[in-house]
Amino acid sequence: MENMNKEEQIIFLRSLLEKAKKDKIEKFVVGAVIQDKDQVLLLKRPAEDFMGGINELPSGNMEEGEELFEALIREVKEETNLDLKQIKKYLGTFDYLSGSGKSARQFNFLINVEEKGEIKLTEHDEHYWANEGHEAFEKVTDSVKEVLKKI
Repeated sequence: MENMNKEEQIIFLRSLLEKAKKDKIEKFVVGAVIQDKDQVLLLKRPAEDFMGGINELPSGNMEEGEELFEALIREVKEETNLDLKQIKKYLGTFDYLSGSGKSARQFNFLINVEEKGEIKLTEHDEHYWANEGHEAFEKVTDSVKEVLKKI
């Protein structure tokens, strides 16, 4: 995506949403892969949450009328306190049944963030910088592992 101009990015991102709507997806979610050397940022879900205890990418629901890029900026900031600088690459999607029983599709992107500041969690219990050999990686879903293989 870093090789696309802004207009091409917007057209591409809108086409992803159009396809999801045709596929009768009810809920749209964005996910961010944030790297530091050979590690990625993982967040631990609270035990009492839907899929509690798993480690996941910074991610969250799109709001009504929001574009994918806007949702990605907002969710990265809300969940980590980091500021999105650039979308580097589209890493694909995965579908799942949400806690509310709706069909959901998560759109995943490799991103750069502005200067890495302190990570402040608002919705998760812990964060890890992890790679495949790290124990935190063992509590990542197969869907997220597939996304991470694409980087």
